[in-house]
Amino acid sequence: MTTTGSKGRRERLRAETTAEIKKVALALMASGGPDAITLRAIAREMGMTANAIYGYFATRDDLVTTLINDVYTALADAVDAAWEAAPAADPAIRITAWATAFRTWALVNPEGFRLVYGDPVPGYHAPEGGPAPDAARRVCTGLTALAAAAWPHARHLYEDSAFGWSDFDPGLLDKVRPAFPDLPPAAVALALRIWGHLHGLVSLEVYGHMHTQTTSPEKLFEEELAQLVRMLGVPRPS
Repeated sequence: MTTTGSKGRRERLRAETTAEIKKVALALMASGGPDAITLRAIAREMGMTANAIYGYFATRDDLVTTLINDVYTALADAVDAAWEAAPAADPAIRITAWATAFRTWALVNPEGFRLVYGDPVPGYHAPEGGPAPDAARRVCTGLTALAAAAWPHARHLYEDSAFGWSDFDPGLLDKVRPAFPDLPPAAVALALRIWGHLHGLVSLEVYGHMHTQTTSPEKLFEEELAQLVRMLGVPRPS
């Protein structure tokens, strides 16, 4: 009983320290940019020795990989949940729900957004397959699901599309084609266009470029979504 209890306490303390290391790393990035993420700096902030922190993460790259996987998975969870909660029979609501969840997550987790989509960490070497392959697949599949939901209404707009499968990275196709085997290349290109619409405004907002331009960035995003739905020819909810 005592041995089991001691092991449980050690595991709990290790989990708590690991969580604190990750929290401090993101805080350092927020204040000093990606260059600030070093194990020595984190140890200093936490009052630990550098040798002690190596017992949790062998290298800085291991920590960065874990951070990216954590935040990317949290994003995938958020947008997947919003998509599933929206009525399947109403593509306009589903597209809007996914996009709104993406923006909301990014604003609540700006350091995570920057780590995944913005600021590369100097000298970081990702593992083979990427730091968060499952989360990346889920987000790519979610974006393609937006295009798939709109495709029955929008396909006539892209009848003259010149896109073929060779125009896409094989890694992207490995993520999306198994989930949507009937979609043509033009629909995958549409998914990337949708991504551009969403990512552009959210990036401007996360990096603070919107506050000097408008007092209503949320309204701007909502109107951009409404315009996107109109552009796709998707019926609006009554």
